[in-house]
Amino acid sequence: MLYPLLLVCGAVMLFVYVREKVRAYSVKAVLLKSIVSALFLTVGVYGTWLAASKGIASLLCPFVLLGLLCGLLGDIWLDLKYVFPEKDAPFTYAGFCVFGVGHILYIIGMLLTYYPSGKPMTVIVPVLLALVLSIGNAVLEKPMKLSYGKFKPVVIAYGVLLFAMVLIAGSQALYYGWEKTPLNLLFIGGVSFAISDLILSGTYFGTGKERPIDLAMNYITYYAGQFLIAAALVFIG
Repeated sequence: MLYPLLLVCGAVMLFVYVREKVRAYSVKAVLLKSIVSALFLTVGVYGTWLAASKGIASLLCPFVLLGLLCGLLGDIWLDLKYVFPEKDAPFTYAGFCVFGVGHILYIIGMLLTYYPSGKPMTVIVPVLLALVLSIGNAVLEKPMKLSYGKFKPVVIAYGVLLFAMVLIAGSQALYYGWEKTPLNLLFIGGVSFAISDLILSGTYFGTGKERPIDLAMNYITYYAGQFLIAAALVFIG
């Protein structure tokens, strides 16, 4: 019963947060956002407890939990850039870095748990594709009416980690014939996360893309991704 309850609470608090964020950038909005983020972290903690209660010791749990914690920190820091615009650059860099570390932790957890021995191409190919996608995103900066400016290097580096996480999860899930629910959830959650970041790129680095619908879709896809990633721990075993 706890898992569905956490999802309902997360959906309710997300609605409250998005309504406040659309109205104004404020400390109240940051606090509301931190509550929603704490809820997806709680889902991960619950999943870890559930696995332990079944006698399952999975290396996926600690790494995903740490990745979710990075997400919570990133949520707070990136919203603070709006509350304290004079500190935009430090908060933006901090957000990119902590989310990047989170994706690295997800990747490590997946590989330690599910990597098929003797199948390096299930990792190499996704990483190469991630590199191509991230560089392509930077190259298409002007056609997409974006301006990364001084953040372009960190955008490229972060993009590699984001796409690598999604593609590695997909390659591992495909290898197992989509029979590993945690991998499936990590992949779908990663896709939702990536969609959110693409929307966020327009909000941060574009013009005319800060409409209420843009903000709402960004947070809906982002939190859907984080809750799905956290849910991967609920379905271990």
